[in-house]
Amino acid sequence: MPAVTKMPREEKDVRRSDSIIPCFLTIELLIMVGTVLLTYYFEYTDTFTVHRQGFFCYDSTYMKPYPGPEEMSVLPPVLLQSLASAIPMATIVLGELAAFAFQSEFVRRERTIVTADCCTLNPLVRRVIRFLGVYTFGLFATDIFVNAGQVVMGSPTPHFLTVCRPNYTALGCNQPSQFIVSPDACTGSPNLVTNARRAFPCKDAALSMYAAVYTVMYVTIMFRAKGTRLTKPVVCLTLLCLTFLTGVVRVSEYRNHWSDVLVGFVTGAAVAVFLVCCVVHKFKGTNPVCKKVGSVSKPVCVMLALPCVESPLEKLSVVQNCPAEFSEGT
Repeated sequence: MPAVTKMPREEKDVRRSDSIIPCFLTIELLIMVGTVLLTYYFEYTDTFTVHRQGFFCYDSTYMKPYPGPEEMSVLPPVLLQSLASAIPMATIVLGELAAFAFQSEFVRRERTIVTADCCTLNPLVRRVIRFLGVYTFGLFATDIFVNAGQVVMGSPTPHFLTVCRPNYTALGCNQPSQFIVSPDACTGSPNLVTNARRAFPCKDAALSMYAAVYTVMYVTIMFRAKGTRLTKPVVCLTLLCLTFLTGVVRVSEYRNHWSDVLVGFVTGAAVAVFLVCCVVHKFKGTNPVCKKVGSVSKPVCVMLALPCVESPLEKLSVVQNCPAEFSEGT
């Protein structure tokens, strides 16, 4: 009987690939650059003209007081966008480092990739780049969707008529039901009028919800440990509450309508759910290893020294990855 030679563990965990870096440079990086450029054109140039939507004379819906520039808001855009970028990225980096330190099954099952004869990509670096890259792409994609909606709709803000300053006499507004569509109806500052036509959907609501949902799903799926059952719910609900408060601030300052905020929430949440479930496949490189424990099959979970709770996302993931074993156990 011929002797069987076992492959050393180091060789099992190494996979050669000469195409991963060329594909990254020519496809993923090109897509990311295109996304960033499109966001730049939407935000800082006049390449895309905002649609001029008409309005009714003396419409009280758009006659709220002007709250001032965005920088004077309780949650200025710079602060909100910084938090939307920093909190999820810091969570991902710290989570991956903790998983790697505690020998997470998710990290150990991913093999080191050797490219050419000089470069190697270990699992930790690959996972951090993967999750941060997907998150950054989703952040710019959300911004693009929101800007496209604002440009196409041209929906007025609650303070639109205050900055528009229409000359009702010249427009012939004899009754409130008269609809004005004249492009020269506004006599106010052109920049303020243009910004006041970009209410739907709410950008701050979309970006904050995207960041919150992406982070919530990452924390819920990645961290599975024995301990208290309140840590993950508290973290997740805190992020969602902060997102909800962002929408409340936008409405209370007369910068957006509730409909603008709700559609922004849906847009951000939809992008986050799509990227997590379809692009990074619930943050897993391969399906978890399933083993029989009594009459019920359970996956080999990550046992970090952190408290957590079994969430519906985890249970759904277990059922999808181990359907045969679950059917036998039930």
